[in-house]
Amino acid sequence: MLGLAAGCVAGVLLGTISGIIPGVHSNTVAGFLAGASGPLLVLFGPEGLAAAIVATMITHTFLDAVPSTFLGVPDPDTVLSVLPAHRLCLAGHGEEAVRVSALGSVAGFVLCLPLFVMFMFLLPPMQGYIDWGIGLVILLAAGLLIVFSRSPGWALAVFGVSGILGVFSLGYAHFSFGVFGVGEVLLPLLTGLFGVPVLLSSMRSIAEIPPQKFTGLLIGRRETLWSGLRGAVAGAVVGWLPGFSSGTANALLAIRRDGDFEKTDPREYLIATSAANTANAVLGIAALYAIGRMRSGAMVALASLELPPLSLLVLVAAVAALLAYGITIGVSRSASLLMRINQRSLAKAVLVFLVVVSFVFCGPFGLMILAAATLVGLVPGLLDVPRIFCMGAIMVPVMLFTLDVLRF
Repeated sequence: MLGLAAGCVAGVLLGTISGIIPGVHSNTVAGFLAGASGPLLVLFGPEGLAAAIVATMITHTFLDAVPSTFLGVPDPDTVLSVLPAHRLCLAGHGEEAVRVSALGSVAGFVLCLPLFVMFMFLLPPMQGYIDWGIGLVILLAAGLLIVFSRSPGWALAVFGVSGILGVFSLGYAHFSFGVFGVGEVLLPLLTGLFGVPVLLSSMRSIAEIPPQKFTGLLIGRRETLWSGLRGAVAGAVVGWLPGFSSGTANALLAIRRDGDFEKTDPREYLIATSAANTANAVLGIAALYAIGRMRSGAMVALASLELPPLSLLVLVAAVAALLAYGITIGVSRSASLLMRINQRSLAKAVLVFLVVVSFVFCGPFGLMILAAATLVGLVPGLLDVPRIFCMGAIMVPVMLFTLDVLRF
């Protein structure tokens, strides 16, 4: 139990670090933990290391609201939340935006627990039928996103080109040979599509952040509960189905008939997207234990270990969520300190870090994919198209795989 507790605390600390540093994803930290599993197993034991991975993943879903709000730099899962969060920050309500996001994460965790139990017992017998229809579900989801976008033509183009890049990257993933052997090609692919373009954008134009003030949460209980429930259900769906991510769930939550995302209530949307991110992380654990499927890099790292009892990991996730909520609230009160950070220098440092990580884990092929993905990732900003359509890099290969069109 001592190793389990130590692993949980270490995971919360790592998730806090990965959450507040822009451009760093929890999957990257999980990859480091898996790569250093030898000495960490001696230090924490298998249950402690598994607890560290889960705690890192859960904590990150709380703290990633901080850079999205005050620095305007998201990770791939929160890319769509930057606009409403940063909008509140520019109006002087940055602390409220972070608190609302943290509340959404708590709501997502609590509301996804009944879904967790249902998924564990009801969905495994149906998984064969679900697998058969995955390609059609992805096609339908992509179609909805494209049709309801402002510029369907450009959205389709971005989705298609990123899909081609995804097929190429996964098809030749065996060339992704780094310092530690064959690396995960999704690291440079998603970093180039989502992380690097946003960092470059943040270096180009840095908004003047006004003094922040907190006067309470300006959202009612009914709106909080409804938005949290929508987000939890969306996160549960993408947590179980391959080819989807929290970013996909957030894009679906942003769909409007008029196609004008900016009319979405920022507080309700932040509640929903934060709930989706946390629910997605929690339901990924259910997918691993129920059907042996790995829906994220953190779950891949966890699957490489001797899996502890499920009840222990759920307890670890609950403790991590509770601690992460308190840490997020504490960090939100430090807006004045965050505003003193030189965003351009920070973005440059993170950019160099991501390039080095891509090379270390994936070698020259990883750098090539990173460069190509960055070029594709810059296009949405030039065309005023949501960057979520770059998720075609994952959705298209999975769709073709499940429809038996391609094999990787």
